[in-house]
Amino acid sequence: MSDATDALRFVKGHGTQNDFVVLADPAAELGLDAARVAAICDRQRGIGADGLLRVSRAVALVERGVLDALPAGVRPDDWFMDYRNADGSIAEMCGNGVRVFAHYVRATGLVDTDTFTVGSRAGARPVIIHSHDQVRADVTVTMGQARVDGRSQATVGDTTYHGAVIDVGNPHLACVVPDLTAEQLAGIDFSAGVGLDAGVFPHGANLELVTPARPGGDGPDGTTVDFSAHMRVFERGVGETRSCGTGLVAAGKASLGALGRDTGSLHITVPGGSVLVTVDPDGATLRGPSVLVAEGRFRPGWSDEG
Repeated sequence: MSDATDALRFVKGHGTQNDFVVLADPAAELGLDAARVAAICDRQRGIGADGLLRVSRAVALVERGVLDALPAGVRPDDWFMDYRNADGSIAEMCGNGVRVFAHYVRATGLVDTDTFTVGSRAGARPVIIHSHDQVRADVTVTMGQARVDGRSQATVGDTTYHGAVIDVGNPHLACVVPDLTAEQLAGIDFSAGVGLDAGVFPHGANLELVTPARPGGDGPDGTTVDFSAHMRVFERGVGETRSCGTGLVAAGKASLGALGRDTGSLHITVPGGSVLVTVDPDGATLRGPSVLVAEGRFRPGWSDEG
């Protein structure tokens, strides 16, 4: 592998314990091949993370050939979240990643306003920074429409789960499991992986298992929301993570659908914390925390084998 990241500074952050390595690369000069990204995200031989967020100007990624063209609504000067999964594969979107990305560019002064647009492969994602400092932030992301594309099923061990196929800029199977309690959800074993229908998901998908929504719950600002639920997620290219922003939106959409509703607000708890998902006719929003944990510098030759 090349020494593209040698002597480069990084920041480690997380959104409800879905964790990321953040690399500032405004001119998109780094050669981030899949092997290098996987090494950085490896928890034994690298920094360790569920994914990597490169911070670049959108136009620079087009000029370098990383993007074929600007995605919908993304302007050339927008800061673009070039997101990679832990295995080095490219993903279209990551809701928790957008919150961490937005926190990073605001806290470092790359933007000087609390409302701005983050570019992603799924298109423009407007954000609101409700509060921030150098460590913590409270961020809302406009996630766009969550589109239901039918039904499918997945296997986890010997159990088959049925759910809604949902597109949130990336593919999901969100399974609201009847009568499932939070305690039973916590006991499900993902260690053997999951099985999806390759005919429905030729490029894989994230799987969400969700308890049925209950009325009421508390939002991040203390207001009462319509419903509350618990969720776990198994992400393509990563495995189980403690949270997934797009998965939370998919879970919210599926939960409302199971109740015969098209809109509503949900307080959803995952192993890494909780967020507020709101679905309305204009689309979905995701509000939750971001934490910038640490910063450091790669040492030359860190990834050499042997």
